[in-house]
Amino acid sequence: MRTLCRSIEKVAPTNATVLILGDSGTGKELIARALHRLSGRAHQPFVAINCAAIPDTLLESELFGYEKGAFTGAAKRTPGKLELASGGTIFLDEMGEMPASLQAKLLRVLQERTVERIGGRTPIPLDLRIISATNRDLDALIAAGTFREDLYYRISEVTLRVPPLRDRKGDVLLLTQFLLQQAAERYGRPTRGLAPDAIRAVQSHRWPGNVRELENRIKGAVIMADGAVVTASDLGLQDLGEDPDYLNLRVARQRAESQALRQALAVARGNLSRAADLLGVTRPTLYDLLEKHQIDAAQFAQRSAGPAPSPESTG
Repeated sequence: MRTLCRSIEKVAPTNATVLILGDSGTGKELIARALHRLSGRAHQPFVAINCAAIPDTLLESELFGYEKGAFTGAAKRTPGKLELASGGTIFLDEMGEMPASLQAKLLRVLQERTVERIGGRTPIPLDLRIISATNRDLDALIAAGTFREDLYYRISEVTLRVPPLRDRKGDVLLLTQFLLQQAAERYGRPTRGLAPDAIRAVQSHRWPGNVRELENRIKGAVIMADGAVVTASDLGLQDLGEDPDYLNLRVARQRAESQALRQALAVARGNLSRAADLLGVTRPTLYDLLEKHQIDAAQFAQRSAGPAPSPESTG
């Protein structure tokens, strides 16, 4: 996430088109808004449109606008989202759902930087930045012929990938506390923290709906909680009944130590002198550590019959 934030800071001041990839609920629109807020267009419009939420027959008029009388019901001239975003940023969410006919028209907009309303004949100049997002695999859509490859290259001068919440273990509790405080203030509740079973449940849950699911569960929990502490039951999550080892520094150190021992033995192929050198300890200390963690060095020697690698070959 730090890498992602640094990338946002780098690309935001430019006019590059940005494609944001990530599962549903990971916060792709928040990233789009951050790109706009940190750009020179920050005081101009930010216009968002969900390409999957609007029927294909209406999406074209929403994007490009229309002239009076262009079709039945077109009682007045109406600018489209692209025109309304001129000077600022347009965010095209769920870009992978855009129909092929509109992909061709959007490609022309990107190439010419002009737009024509439906029923119109006069090109309207545009000065805008396009940010797109999708949770679909665009490479697979291109291979299937449902997404234009030339459009893909136009919208992805820079690609940002948002990791799912299940891969951001260190973020879950921080986000939970932040969203808990927000929800408590919003609903005027005295909620102050999480019960131990809620901490365990939050950490163990897979969060298929990502941050959106987390936010919705917290809102419901703040409303339904009987006291000032939110429980796993309030969140609608199951407590697996395990101690929160991830908060225990002693346990974390032991796990890291055990992993380092196993990696050193694997690299040294069971050679204890070599493993001790890699770890920066003496052989007696290594023996003590192996006994402490109940690791049998012989099993690493049996994995390969070749010579132990040199320091240069192991980096």
